[in-house]
Amino acid sequence: MKNKKLSVQNTDINIKQFNKIDFISLTDIARAKNPDEPKDVVKNWLRSRTTIEFLGLWEQINNDNFKGVEFDSFKKNAGLNSFTLSPSKWIESTNAIGIVSKAGRHGGTYAHKDIAFEFASWISAEFKLFLIKEFQRLKEDEISSKSLEWDLSRSLSKINYKIHTDTIKEYIIPKLVDKKSKYFTYANEADVLNIALFGKTAKEWRDENSEKDGNIRDYASVEQLIVLSNLESLNSLLIKQDIAQYDRLVQLNQIAISQIKSLVDNKSVKKMINV
Repeated sequence: MKNKKLSVQNTDINIKQFNKIDFISLTDIARAKNPDEPKDVVKNWLRSRTTIEFLGLWEQINNDNFKGVEFDSFKKNAGLNSFTLSPSKWIESTNAIGIVSKAGRHGGTYAHKDIAFEFASWISAEFKLFLIKEFQRLKEDEISSKSLEWDLSRSLSKINYKIHTDTIKEYIIPKLVDKKSKYFTYANEADVLNIALFGKTAKEWRDENSEKDGNIRDYASVEQLIVLSNLESLNSLLIKQDIAQYDRLVQLNQIAISQIKSLVDNKSVKKMINV
């Protein structure tokens, strides 16, 4: 995902994702207090007993592999004139996950938003407030953008489904007689696509997700909806070629696997989804 950036009181603050979670740059926040030596600001914050207690509590809540013994040692010495602590030492000693420290030109110290907001409050209450507001605005924009992408893909899927059902009418339903058979044919062909892409029928999904509204396709990812749109067109073509349903299912499943893999690894699609 492309790095994101906030502007808070004329200070640019970078955001990176680690394990698909947003981490805010403490180094950038520290520049609001000391533009020349932001690393020293972070280290001074880490010397505080209040900071160590907060970080330790956060890790105990969120990190099953947090090393409590090492934390107790830091907690005992925190606040003493002789006590010093760097982000990298904190991470290495306690196996912390709430802070990430990267060396190099494009490195710096990043922290989970909970910790970043706490650090910002140490800089100033005003700065913390504006940081929270800007971060919330960013997340609202992301949600709005993803919702639009999902709606566009869903609409595309519905348009192609009309082509798909028209082909079923022309090439399969005319061979059948009673209305009941027509109904099951539509359901059957829809489930050919469901099985090819999702590995289960619509009924199987409903049975597994009785507490949810909608259907299996309403909960599909953007990648799945793109592939579904393609499968609908391909299945229409295979029906016209009079290929047996099971043979079509095998082909469509192979195509679905191939296309999903391609989309997952495609940088352009990732950029579109993660705008």
